[in-house]
Amino acid sequence: MYDLSAVLPEVTVAPGTNVLVSGPPLTGKRDVAFDLLADGAASGEGTIVVTTKDDAGKTLAAFSRAVGDDEPEEDGEVDAPVGVVDCVTKQRGTGTVEDDPRIAYAASPVDMTGIGVELSAFFQEFYEERGCSRNRVLLHSISTLLMYSDLQTVFRFLHVFTGRIQSGEGLGIYVIDSTAHDERTMNTLKQLFDGLVEVKSGEGSRPKIRTAGLSA
Repeated sequence: MYDLSAVLPEVTVAPGTNVLVSGPPLTGKRDVAFDLLADGAASGEGTIVVTTKDDAGKTLAAFSRAVGDDEPEEDGEVDAPVGVVDCVTKQRGTGTVEDDPRIAYAASPVDMTGIGVELSAFFQEFYEERGCSRNRVLLHSISTLLMYSDLQTVFRFLHVFTGRIQSGEGLGIYVIDSTAHDERTMNTLKQLFDGLVEVKSGEGSRPKIRTAGLSA
């Protein structure tokens, strides 16, 4: 079981579970997703982030803040393995493609075949070379994919992606901007996920979180 109780009190989920984190902009849904990753890393679980919004450097920095480490390791030799599939840097052509074992690059958010290949490569590396069979995977974000591809294409991609998480007994976490898409799109995509985490603005800096389909 994957323990989510540090973020979602008393919630645990079975291996192979896929969870959609949904909410309007500026509600903290991205932070909730990273906190779910950090909770696993603290227990030695692997972390893989597929990022379609920020480059690998910003993503690794955000993850380091979530785990409470302001000085992330730079040699890839961390207790809990970390990998980032960067779908941004090559597309923009403005960043540096770094030689870093933690980072793999897809050509763009449209390169869904490349994303799948790099995700599988990290899974294989973590399992065979690092001895890590429990891995949490974040896709941030589905909304960016929908900016570049139609709903049918994204649905097919996510169907394969979620299936990979299920067969690999991982935990999949997916972020979407709920206000950027119509009701039909949201309802279609929700079919792919085992549970939903809805994030709304709360009091102060703490978001209000509601879950559906997740055991407690």
